[in-house]
Amino acid sequence: MLAVMPSAAATLPVSETVPVKSRQIENFKIGSDQKRFGKLEFIGGIEMSSSSALLGAISSIRFRPDRKSFLAIMDTGHWVEGEIERDEKGRLAGTSDLTVTSMIDTNGLSEQVKERMDCEGVALRDGEVLASYEGLHRVDIYPDPGFAQSPPLATLPILIRPKSLRPNRGLETIAVSPKESPLAGGVVVVSELSFDKTDHLYAAVLDGPRKGIFGVVQKDPFAITDGAFLPNGDLLLLERRFSFAEGIGMQIRRIKGADIKPGAAVDGEILLNADMGYQIDNMEGLDVVVQPDGEIRVIVVSDDNHSILERNLMLEFRLVE
Repeated sequence: MLAVMPSAAATLPVSETVPVKSRQIENFKIGSDQKRFGKLEFIGGIEMSSSSALLGAISSIRFRPDRKSFLAIMDTGHWVEGEIERDEKGRLAGTSDLTVTSMIDTNGLSEQVKERMDCEGVALRDGEVLASYEGLHRVDIYPDPGFAQSPPLATLPILIRPKSLRPNRGLETIAVSPKESPLAGGVVVVSELSFDKTDHLYAAVLDGPRKGIFGVVQKDPFAITDGAFLPNGDLLLLERRFSFAEGIGMQIRRIKGADIKPGAAVDGEILLNADMGYQIDNMEGLDVVVQPDGEIRVIVVSDDNHSILERNLMLEFRLVE
């Protein structure tokens, strides 16, 4: 059952156009022309920069059906809208200028308080944009179109007790399963580093025939940062590692959709693992994009934390079945 938000007169949110300069990345492994990595083949990538200090902190991304337009969110409480550009070989070449808009809170006000609007995940389903937050752990539902000018219309109960979710380690991932899959279009959330009594990461299917709480086996020292479903109903999870001793790392894990059900503890195959010898940074966002011929692309983006020591990356891979 949805909890409907109180109505309020929304003030006009702050919106800015952010110019973006892009540098192409031709090789994923530094100093190597290798293209195949596990079950993923590197197609290309870009490093993005801007004269505007607003660019950064991208935590999740979702592509529209045209496979060019995208909606992303910043964990500073902003919507990001733009389009990718490709070169003559079909590789990522850049993005359009980005439209960055302050998200509106439940009171209809443009909200910039980190503890209230720490948005970490975004997902699209018919007529709705779903946004998951940590801090104040919740999933808010916005209208689509119109999300950038609207407060949330409702909230989707997360099933997991909010007190069981750690501060700054809560609902990092939200994804909508395919309608023709075991989850039948159900919404899935996965926590970053919040553990249940069996030391598995808290996760839940929020609606549909398999509604209920389940667990995800943690791959120490990785933390889950985003996820998206493949057309067959399997779930890809993006995971990040950071330590002062080993530096940064990322991996992508595939969870079988048939395994996701209440009470289960799911694990899966590692499709890709990369460390500082590769073109990665603080990788936080992942989406699956299906080409007209059925080819599956996986696009990942990084969160630079508005730090001069980190980069805004977008990398594209082809799934090799």
